[in-house]
Amino acid sequence: MQVHRDLNHLPEFRNAVVTIGTFDGVHTGHRFIIQQLEQAAADCDGETVIVTFDPHPREVLMPKPNNIRLLTTLPEKIALLEQAGIDHLVVVPFTKAFSELSAREYLEDFLVARFKPNTIIIGYDHRFGHNREGGLELLEAEQQVYGFRLIEIPQQVVNDLTVSSTKIRKSLQEGQVQLANELLGYPYFLTGEVIHGDKMGRQLGYPTANLQLPDERKLIPAEGIYAVRVQLAGHSSLLPAVMSIGFRPTFNGTDLRLEVHLFDFNEDLYGKLLTVYFIAYIRSNQKFDNIDDLIVQMDKDSAQSRAILG
Repeated sequence: MQVHRDLNHLPEFRNAVVTIGTFDGVHTGHRFIIQQLEQAAADCDGETVIVTFDPHPREVLMPKPNNIRLLTTLPEKIALLEQAGIDHLVVVPFTKAFSELSAREYLEDFLVARFKPNTIIIGYDHRFGHNREGGLELLEAEQQVYGFRLIEIPQQVVNDLTVSSTKIRKSLQEGQVQLANELLGYPYFLTGEVIHGDKMGRQLGYPTANLQLPDERKLIPAEGIYAVRVQLAGHSSLLPAVMSIGFRPTFNGTDLRLEVHLFDFNEDLYGKLLTVYFIAYIRSNQKFDNIDDLIVQMDKDSAQSRAILG
C-alpha cells in the first residue's frame, strides 16, 4: 500500500475506485466497504483508493477537550488498511480552510482534479463542502459530466457502521472487550513506550512495564484488570500477560497508570515499544487494606489470566 500525504504530488491513479471516511478502528463494517472497493476495482481493472483525514474533522470543527477518543491512531489505521490490501491511502490534512471549500469546489478541485475517479463509493448520507452543503444528490447530478460511476452505500450499512463504532467505544469504556473485539474483527490494542515507574510492582513480586501512549487521543479501556497478550516491537510472537489500568487505589495514586506484567519474562524493556492486545476483562479495581491482601489478589489475577490465555 502506498501512503500519500501531499495532495500536490499524488500519482496518476489507474481507474481510481475511491471512498472517503475516517475509518477509525477499521472494524468489520469498514471491511464490508473495503470488499466493495475491491470488487469495483476488479470490475474496471482499477486501484483502490481510501481518502481519510488527519486530524479528525471533529477536532477542527468542534474543538474542545476530550472531544474525540480514537480506536486507532493514524499509524495504527495505516497498518490495518495495509493488512486489508488497499492500494493507496491518501491522508488529507484537515484544516479550517479545507472545511470551507464549497461543495462544488470540493467536487471539482479536490475529488475530480486530484483523483480522476473511475468510481466513487459513498454513503447515502455523506455530506461535504462548507456547511455540509454537498451530498449524494450533487454527485448523482454531475457523474455524467465528470465521467465517474457512483455506488451508494445503503442506509442500513451506514447505520450499522455508526452503531458499530459507537458500540465499540462504549464496550471498551465499560470493560466489555470481548464484545468490542467481535465488532472490530480483531483484539483491541494499544501501543506505548515503556517508561520508568516507581518500581512498586517489582517490590511486590510483580515487575510491570509502565506504558506511555504516543497519542493522548487513543481510547483507553475501562479501569480494571485484564488478560492481555503483548508484542514487543520487532518480534512476531505474542507473550501472555496481565494488565492493570487505574490509579492504584491501595497506594492512593493520583495519576492513571497503564501497567503490564509479562509472565515468565525478565528482560529490560525500558524505552521499547509494546503493543498490548486486550483479550478479557478480569475485575474492577479495588482498594486493599494491606499489601499482603493485594499480593494475594494479584496471584489470583495472574492465575486467572493464564487460564484465559491458555
